[in-house]
Amino acid sequence: MAEPLRFSAAEALAIIGGVGIQARLLGNAGAVYSRASLDSRKAGEGSLFAAFAGEKSDGHDFALAALAAGCPVLLLEEAAFAARPAIASALAAGKAAALLVPSVLPAFQALARAKRLRHPGLLRVGITGSSGKTTTKEIVASILSRAGKVAMNPGNLNSDQGLALSLFGIEGDEKFGVFEMGMNRRGEMDELAAMYEPDLALITNVGTAHIGILGSRQAIAEEKKRIFSRFDGRQIGFLREDEEFGAFLAEAVKGEIVKYGLRSTAGFAGAEDLGLDGWAIDWEGLHVRFPLIGRHNLDNALAALALSARMGIRAEDAAAGLEAVRPLFGRSEILRGPVTVVRDCYNANPESVEAAMGFCDALSWKGRRAYVLGSMLELGPESEAAHRRIGAFAASSRAEALFFFGEETRVSWEAARAEGFSGFIAHEDEMDALRSSLSSWRRDGDLVLLKASRGMALERVLDAIGH
Repeated sequence: MAEPLRFSAAEALAIIGGVGIQARLLGNAGAVYSRASLDSRKAGEGSLFAAFAGEKSDGHDFALAALAAGCPVLLLEEAAFAARPAIASALAAGKAAALLVPSVLPAFQALARAKRLRHPGLLRVGITGSSGKTTTKEIVASILSRAGKVAMNPGNLNSDQGLALSLFGIEGDEKFGVFEMGMNRRGEMDELAAMYEPDLALITNVGTAHIGILGSRQAIAEEKKRIFSRFDGRQIGFLREDEEFGAFLAEAVKGEIVKYGLRSTAGFAGAEDLGLDGWAIDWEGLHVRFPLIGRHNLDNALAALALSARMGIRAEDAAAGLEAVRPLFGRSEILRGPVTVVRDCYNANPESVEAAMGFCDALSWKGRRAYVLGSMLELGPESEAAHRRIGAFAASSRAEALFFFGEETRVSWEAARAEGFSGFIAHEDEMDALRSSLSSWRRDGDLVLLKASRGMALERVLDAIGH
């Protein structure tokens, strides 16, 4: 392992000032950090603690705890520091330092970029899209890990804070970086691209995730396109071949654009849908067993193959990487037992909900099907129409039972009834009521789909159906 990429408090002050942010340093200018934390419980020796004010707590209230844990450098908001004189006293009595800035986020991002720049040999892959970012990142990382060490986001830390925190995890001996880049507001992708500056950037799709904040799919496409904003002609962008916004996304990009998909991924010779066992993919003369279910995951695999081929990865390594992938929590997981569950409840938008129902409809299944559909969040003014849409779609599905959960899905329930759904149908606002309803209906041999936004925590029903 390489020596950690270290920074002194004095170096950090110069980095922050170098991007035009007013900052001052208190305490030990020679204090050194090599990593970062936003949680005082994880801060300690060698860690920069960045204090963010969140909806439920303010990191500045835990600065003293971070110092007590051995944290050498704090990044604090000037006004919040001034309101907490005990922090100044603790700094005066110890060997730590504090960097004081008007706003923590831009300073934290500047320091994250500086950490990344300390590893100029890192070949950087960036991935964005309305859905599929995390899974595609995991597939690409699994492939590239056959050819060298990979730095990547843990989980889905992909936001203005999360990507910055992830970049602090770069150790310095990695060959590849694979980082997903998520946004839910105007201007956020510019911040992410400035920090990471991907050499290869992939957009999985433009859907309706965060449409309640951004207002339209066109606005979402405009923001997603900004992943190419740091291109200077040497980089490569990857787009799905049938992306509705493909022409817009490719227009005037300073770099090469490569399409991927059933027709476009070089070497792809076909795929067999194995249902709950994933896919058998024929590519470059190899027969690959890819364990992730659904057409969307086939698209993700084809994206990863197109990208890795352009990076010079051997076909055998790419195939081994595909076969080694395993589903992440809540993302198209198959839970087998007396009742088989498709647990796909990490996120949801109309497109992904319809795709999940379509997948379950297409399965050759001897037992009954039940679709448990929870609220799709962050859809704003589009929410009612979107929930009516999935209710109508569900009514025409092959499900014998529909369970709608959450306030927003009442209109889904109404739409399904209006469309004449003839099976069992229920709407519940309380988890205990949903669990009771499911428990009463289920029997061995059933297939149950769980699909909702993460905030609905739909996995709470599992023990009611025997898992």
